[in-house]
Amino acid sequence: MKRFEQILLITTFVGFSWLAMQAVHELGHVVGAWVTGGRVERVVLHPAVFSQTDLAANPHPLLVVWAGPVVGVVLPLCVFLLAQAYRAPGVYLFRWFAGFCLIANGVYIAFGPSHGGADSGVMTAHGTARGVMVLFGLATVPLGLYLWHRQGPHFGLGPSQGQVNRTATVASTLLLLAVVAVELLINSR
Repeated sequence: MKRFEQILLITTFVGFSWLAMQAVHELGHVVGAWVTGGRVERVVLHPAVFSQTDLAANPHPLLVVWAGPVVGVVLPLCVFLLAQAYRAPGVYLFRWFAGFCLIANGVYIAFGPSHGGADSGVMTAHGTARGVMVLFGLATVPLGLYLWHRQGPHFGLGPSQGQVNRTATVASTLLLLAVVAVELLINSR
């Protein structure tokens, strides 16, 4: 049973982190559009596809495109720091999620394609030097790895070998199911 709970915690929390990271990243684009006078046409959030924000009007595309990864790393990091400051139960989940967002956004921007509709392509098309995008990755990825450091025992890895918090496992499973349900609901419109 302990091994099952470990596998369940890891798989559901990785799944949740992937979907929630995409949602936070797209929230950044939406906020960026709203702040700069843009108009969002649609946001694609679906468990089976990469997320995307399409704008009907985008007077400041460079600000909007950078808002995605910036909000995508700053918001989860701030939530983790608040959870840590207030000693929230399961703070290691907040820490792991913030690390995940830092790594995913950093790798995506630093190594994404420099053409097409991907964020790095839009950044390149509007004058962002590839070196700036690589610097973003060099700033975020190591910080994300630092946040992940020594988190294994919370997930039943290392000396604890399969011992995980049952409440965290249930919460992780419910979080994943909630995010999938919300994304399916959003996409059904």
